[in-house]
Amino acid sequence: MSTPTLSRPRALPAPTPKRRRDARSGGFASTFTVNALLILGCAYMVLPVVWLFFAATKNTADLYGTAAYAFGQPSLFENIGTVLGQDGGVFLRWMANSMFYAAFGAVLGGLISVMAGYAFDKFQFRGKDSFFGIVLVGVLIPNTATVLPMYLLASVFGITNTIWAILVPVLCNPFGVYLARVYSAAYIPAETLEAARVDGAGPIRSFFSLGLPMMMPGYITIALFQFVGVWNNFMLPLVMLQDQQLLPVSVGISIWQGYAVPQPEFTPMVITGSLLSIIPLLLAFVMLQRFWKSGLTAGSVK
Repeated sequence: MSTPTLSRPRALPAPTPKRRRDARSGGFASTFTVNALLILGCAYMVLPVVWLFFAATKNTADLYGTAAYAFGQPSLFENIGTVLGQDGGVFLRWMANSMFYAAFGAVLGGLISVMAGYAFDKFQFRGKDSFFGIVLVGVLIPNTATVLPMYLLASVFGITNTIWAILVPVLCNPFGVYLARVYSAAYIPAETLEAARVDGAGPIRSFFSLGLPMMMPGYITIALFQFVGVWNNFMLPLVMLQDQQLLPVSVGISIWQGYAVPQPEFTPMVITGSLLSIIPLLLAFVMLQRFWKSGLTAGSVK
């Protein structure tokens, strides 16, 4: 019998200069396309904020008489003083209301979302998949579609035109529950909870001693989303509240915007108030950025 011989693998042909040029041109084209899209995306997000800063430094005449991205007669501090002094300082009241609503929704609403996501991931109970399907349906429903039903429910319980009409709805965030379940599955090994049960820890103690600290990056992320969502919420307080002392800054500035049509001097106030209203959001992201980054890094090495 003849011994079978193994065929020697063929060597790949050496790249020709033409192929090298094609590879370089293709890589350059893809890199240029990605960078161009990133630049367009950054410009789309940053340019309105830059315009807002330029516009807040102008008086009424310069606002309509100068270029969009040009400084006029310096009036920033004058505009800020006008905003803070309007109607006895009602703008500061609106800012305080927004801070209270957003902080309440971020801290307590975020915690409820984390607990619900943890329960959906680690516990077994009847109807678990069906309930989680309802949560996913809630993610798909826009918030504006739920404003009227929530107003009718608030009317039944007699809490319209009170802070509870804003605080109770922000306790439930379907997207936060979904995100918390993802974090729970990625960050909390089942073996860790099993070891805690062997040591005598119950479900509540296991969550607060092990689950919550391990999910802290997810909690911070959900809290940031909640803070931004509640701060920018417009339809719910517009429908629920009539007392100007309870309004958040988003609705209060819209009232000034209505005044700006017959009284143009309100226009610099609207613009300056809008600039001041985004400062808490920037501070929240800057202060919590390191927690968010640590969570992303931990997820990548796992």
